[in-house]
Amino acid sequence: MSESQRAITPEQIAAAETLLGLSFTHAQREQMLDIINGRPEQLALIRAADLDNSVPLSLNFNVNASDPAPATVPRTYAMSAQPPVARPADLEDAAFLPVTQLAELIRTRQVTSLELTEMYLRRLKRYDAALECVAAFTEELAIGQAKRADDEIARGLYRGPLHGIPWGAKDLLATRGYPTQWGAAPYQGQELDVDATVVQRLEEAGAVLIAKLTLGALANGDVWYGGTTKNPWDTSEGSSGSSAGSGAAVAAGLVGFAIGTETMGSIVSPSTRCGVSGLRPTYGRVSRYGAMALSWSKDKIGPLCRSVEDCALVFSAIYGPDGRDMTITPAPFRWDPALDPRSLRIGYVADAFEEAEPANDPAEEALRRANQANSAAALDVMRARGFALQPIKLPDRNISALWMIGTAEAAAAFDKITRDGSVDSMKRQDNSAWPNIFRAARFIPAVEYINANRVRTQLMRDMARVMSEVDVFIAPSSNWDTLRITNYTGHPAAVAPNGFTDKGTPTGVSFIGGLFKEAATLAVAKAYQDATDWHLQHPDLDAALAQHDDM
Repeated sequence: MSESQRAITPEQIAAAETLLGLSFTHAQREQMLDIINGRPEQLALIRAADLDNSVPLSLNFNVNASDPAPATVPRTYAMSAQPPVARPADLEDAAFLPVTQLAELIRTRQVTSLELTEMYLRRLKRYDAALECVAAFTEELAIGQAKRADDEIARGLYRGPLHGIPWGAKDLLATRGYPTQWGAAPYQGQELDVDATVVQRLEEAGAVLIAKLTLGALANGDVWYGGTTKNPWDTSEGSSGSSAGSGAAVAAGLVGFAIGTETMGSIVSPSTRCGVSGLRPTYGRVSRYGAMALSWSKDKIGPLCRSVEDCALVFSAIYGPDGRDMTITPAPFRWDPALDPRSLRIGYVADAFEEAEPANDPAEEALRRANQANSAAALDVMRARGFALQPIKLPDRNISALWMIGTAEAAAAFDKITRDGSVDSMKRQDNSAWPNIFRAARFIPAVEYINANRVRTQLMRDMARVMSEVDVFIAPSSNWDTLRITNYTGHPAAVAPNGFTDKGTPTGVSFIGGLFKEAATLAVAKAYQDATDWHLQHPDLDAALAQHDDM
């Protein structure tokens, strides 16, 4: 933007700072100009919205300020019939097995949890140099949990398919006795004296935590204070974010499964980039107690795994009220791997598969075309499996201004480090990085933030009408409209790998379900995955190490 085009000047920002009790440098004011000069257009969109007085906020006030009562929900671990699995001569040959098969090795005592834990720890230490996916090892905890699992199983106390399975936690989940550093320099060395509810519940299921995995700083992208987490299929590119380490570690066979979070694509995107299966649950399904807050109205926690069915097993362990997170619903999740999902109404986002204006960047355009082509092929697979697919159209509403909801909430979550200047120590300081976004968010008017949430209510009503026609719909995982709309409306999404680009990197397809319909969503995704073998293909990690050594 040229000087002559600027509507707002650094001097005007400085004057506003005085009004707001803030103090930024001249360089920081200059950096904010592009964002702030783009804001009048966003404000105009909000002000032009037809907000009848009857339209409420999308956020609900709760007069009960104390913790809610926990609720008991069913936790069932039904699994589809598994082919016989035998211990390989070299245990590392089991590294890429899904949880369903790892569980059989442990349940039948062909492999001990300790053996599996030590094998995955060795792999994490060997390949982390190339992938930069480990924020902290939890080896002492893991060894203790593995020994306890083996002792319980030997005594006939088998807790289910997660018992003894090594896993990794995105490093925004608090783990007592270990650092939880949120990927950001201002929080290096931070230890929180609590266990996140998800950590507690997986321990109760008998799972073994072997590492805290990297995330892009404060859950944005794949760049953290220690570097950039890499895609195991091509270490010249990042693994995408912000559940960067979770996606990379699962794809590389370094953990049995991992936990990630999503605010606006942070499970879907790394699952797609790294070629793993992921589940972004309905908003309000998994407690965020002990997890870093980025956007209170959008944050969600879910699994990244090597199969869709694995996601169902992990989700069954972690969902439901805990008496701490007031947003959590007691709606049950009942996974039935034998369900024939052809009885469900299945749609697809028609215009996501149509020709679009080419992207200016050739690499970006090649990626877009590969994602679209591979997702179109996925529709053909579903039709061949007997699914009757109906075209649908997502709500036709300009929601670009709703971006201010997430930025305002994120800026509030990290207001302290913005005001005290420690945000300046973060690795990324470009225009689209958090430090600049946080500072610019201080100039979002409160009225427009509230009205943006009322527009979000309209979007949620629009989406309810769409979902009255289908139970689940399909879209390329890379489709931005689908991703942002369903994150604002809180719908669940299951991601499955569906092919590769010309570069040999994975692509993915998303299955989006109705609110609290994770079981149906996963059933449709599993039907696709059962008909393909994309999830059974794995990266060449020795080549990744060699590529890293050559850099």
